[in-house]
Amino acid sequence: MKKKTYIVGGALIALLIFVVVFVAYSPRETLTPNEMNLTAADNGSTVELKSGQGQVVSITLDANPTTGYTWEVVDAPDEQIMRQVGEIEFIPSRQESGIVGAGGVQIIRFEIVNAGRTSLKLVYHRSWETGVEPRETFFMHVVAH
Repeated sequence: MKKKTYIVGGALIALLIFVVVFVAYSPRETLTPNEMNLTAADNGSTVELKSGQGQVVSITLDANPTTGYTWEVVDAPDEQIMRQVGEIEFIPSRQESGIVGAGGVQIIRFEIVNAGRTSLKLVYHRSWETGVEPRETFFMHVVAH
């Protein structure tokens, strides 16, 4: 009987470890019910969102800061409608994790604070280079109800 108890106990511990590891290493793109994730495919789109309910827009774009290129907000949205939450975050690619110079994604989040219309423009560039066109641009219109 003791042997079965050890087997069941060991299986439960193994399951618990699996769950902890799975949660710890689950994709960061996992969204809350009030978070909408946008990508490069949404460039140029008009997005309709809800105000007053903690709605967050998360924009995830490919990036490789080791090359000097980063995403930057150049035309900020009207802060009475939508404001940036935190700093732009970089997450290295899982496939290239640990490789020096590997790319990944940058994530920028905005919270909808009031109803209205606004727009947002991001550029992917080297901030120290002047008079040079950005490598990429991301633009979106926001309609908050």
